[in-house]
Amino acid sequence: MQHTSKEGAKTKVYGLWFVRERKEREGIELLIGMYETEAEAKAAIDRLAGKPGFVDFPNGFQVHTYELGRDSWVDGFIEEPNAVKRR
Repeated sequence: MQHTSKEGAKTKVYGLWFVRERKEREGIELLIGMYETEAEAKAAIDRLAGKPGFVDFPNGFQVHTYELGRDSWVDGFIEEPNAVKRR
């Protein structure tokens, strides 16, 4: 189902993420794509589920709904003192 504003502009999209937590090192968070419908996001999962890496962690896919024109993260953040720094 597509959600639209009064003017007919789309207000929601569906983000597909792949997330894998790891204890021994930094986890993986991949933004796979943004889709107009939840069905399109789920179809992307079907396309990717057999690919290297993904096939080993089929429960790593997550679909999140985002509203356009709104902040998704409204708080600040705190850097972890022991966080691995990337170069």
